[in-house]
Amino acid sequence: MKSSRRVVITGLGAITPVGNTVEEFWGSVTAGKSGIDRITKFDPDKYTTQIGGEVRNFNPGEYGIDPKKAKRIDPFVKFSLAAAKEAVESSGLDMSKEDPYRCGAVIGSGIGGLQTIEKEDAKLNKRGPRRISPFLIPSMIIDMSCGEVAIKYNLKGVNYGVVSACASSAHAIGDSMKMIECGMADIIVTGGSEASMSPLGLAGFCSARALSTRNDDPEKASRPFDKQRDGFVMAEGAAILVLEELEHARKRGANILAELTGYGATADAYHITAPHPDGEGGAKAMELAIENSQIEPGDIDYINAHGTSTPLNDKIETMVIKKVFGDEIGKIPVSSTKSMTGHLLGAAGAIEIISCIKAINEGVIHPTINYENPDPECDLDYVPNKAREHEVNYALSNSLGFGGHNATLIVKKFR
Repeated sequence: MKSSRRVVITGLGAITPVGNTVEEFWGSVTAGKSGIDRITKFDPDKYTTQIGGEVRNFNPGEYGIDPKKAKRIDPFVKFSLAAAKEAVESSGLDMSKEDPYRCGAVIGSGIGGLQTIEKEDAKLNKRGPRRISPFLIPSMIIDMSCGEVAIKYNLKGVNYGVVSACASSAHAIGDSMKMIECGMADIIVTGGSEASMSPLGLAGFCSARALSTRNDDPEKASRPFDKQRDGFVMAEGAAILVLEELEHARKRGANILAELTGYGATADAYHITAPHPDGEGGAKAMELAIENSQIEPGDIDYINAHGTSTPLNDKIETMVIKKVFGDEIGKIPVSSTKSMTGHLLGAAGAIEIISCIKAINEGVIHPTINYENPDPECDLDYVPNKAREHEVNYALSNSLGFGGHNATLIVKKFR
């Protein structure tokens, strides 16, 4: 039974390879701008993949992060604090006027503080255990992202991290929606953050043969649904949303950006990295989200695909979308944010639901860039290479993670 408590989005924040605000991000993706380039954080010469989606021109001090704190917290925590600042400020919330026990933070990350782990492990091997920082553990653990955000904004209600690989932030947002619906909270700051662009992180994905090796043409490397796709592109960043119970938002005169109406979550229970060949879990997640929204498949006006640019994912996701939407799919545009940002891993679902919210408010769908060679097994309307004006009342976003985790979110135009 659908709860009578409705959940709306009142604030957004983003730190991405194509812009460090929501407006910069949206301007870039609607212009079809790629954020993929040669990795600069370390020398990638020895790696089969030497490209990625790095956050650029990021200064923690611009987001009110104290220099001493900035030295001891992992980049994924810095990114989440920065995105949360934009989200909370854009929401117009004055936390001093709120009951802190009705306000929470639920933020996902697939990998967490990998850069901190690498740095401290190198110190251990070179200088011994007594040289390890006392901040190692609180810097590396995934729940420190939501912990630091809660400290910053005095959020004393529900607070935990979510870990489900590339579905982490979508699960965080969906869980937050359900907790507001059931009355556990009135406000939850939610989303995801990732900063695993490091020597070990890159080496791991290279060894798994999951990444594109189009090193000589980085901007063309992420090419979801294109016949010449050869793997995804690692990226980093954060995306944070402020979710709020509708009547609470109305009472304070909030600017409501969209309503979150649907959430579906399933597991493939099949393989640690590969999706199930028949896409059963992904299909069920979409069906549950549509049912939860109390709509029909044909009511969806736009699908933001998981769209990783891997041969297997794109083929199976296309098959699953066709299975769920049937004849209706002919009128529903589909696009992949990852074609421009690369794959933000645990933060991907959150930045992609922001794409959906902006599409609803702007009446524009961003393109799937680098779609140049049609694949007979990927035959949907992927909004190739150029943004499109399109009225969007309901938008659906898919997130699929290693381990067989599937999460689908649906947002609608607020009326």
